[in-house]
Amino acid sequence: MRSVRGPDGGAPEWGRLQTLIPSPPKLPEGAKALDLGCGYGWYSRWLVDHRGCSSVYGIDVSKNMLDQARTMTDQAKYPNITYHQADLDEPASAILSRIEPDSIDLALSILCLHYLVNLKDFVSQVHRVLRPGASFVVSVEHPIRTAPTEQGVIEIAAAAEPGNGQPQMRRIWPLDNYQAEGLRVRDWLADGVRLQHRTIASYINIFLEAGFELTGFNEWYPTKEELDAHPEWAEECKNEMIKPTFLLMSVAKRG
Repeated sequence: MRSVRGPDGGAPEWGRLQTLIPSPPKLPEGAKALDLGCGYGWYSRWLVDHRGCSSVYGIDVSKNMLDQARTMTDQAKYPNITYHQADLDEPASAILSRIEPDSIDLALSILCLHYLVNLKDFVSQVHRVLRPGASFVVSVEHPIRTAPTEQGVIEIAAAAEPGNGQPQMRRIWPLDNYQAEGLRVRDWLADGVRLQHRTIASYINIFLEAGFELTGFNEWYPTKEELDAHPEWAEECKNEMIKPTFLLMSVAKRG
């Protein structure tokens, strides 16, 4: 489970997502970063360790997660990581409105945006605080996964191959309600999770309308090389070739 094992042990898409996060020299020395929906602070610490960020401002709505993040973050090693409790879905994203415009070098949001009702306003606020050229890197639950009325891979009978009278069974991910955006209630990591389904086009257009340009896009699935390197993923990722689970994107503030 990703919340216990952290990104390296519990988030198979993390390796691919890292390739979208800028590093020096594109990321300036001593960069200031935002970790939006920071949870236990795994990515906040990673930004210091692997991207040399001089300060990271982690924000999450969960007090319990933030208490754990502070426990897991050695203040002697990470003196410039600060955690703050706030609801990123508040009107005008109040917590971000207190940050100076054009002052942040990188923003990261891992599996958070699909919970936000007021996503347009939130993305606009992120755009305001980023310096021109700075990146906003995000992952969301893939819209093909969030859309269906009932989630789950099913088996159906397909047409028999020529010369073989027996129908073949195929495993598929049934898709409906894709264009009907809005609230979905799902059991994923916890029961009764409320999230917002949006189409891929909606996500991209929200970024473009806020003044970003798309710089990276990936519908994650495990490659053969990744499965060879992580045979323990075989069972967990067996459905990933049928449908994508994660949508990974990076955008940059137009200068």
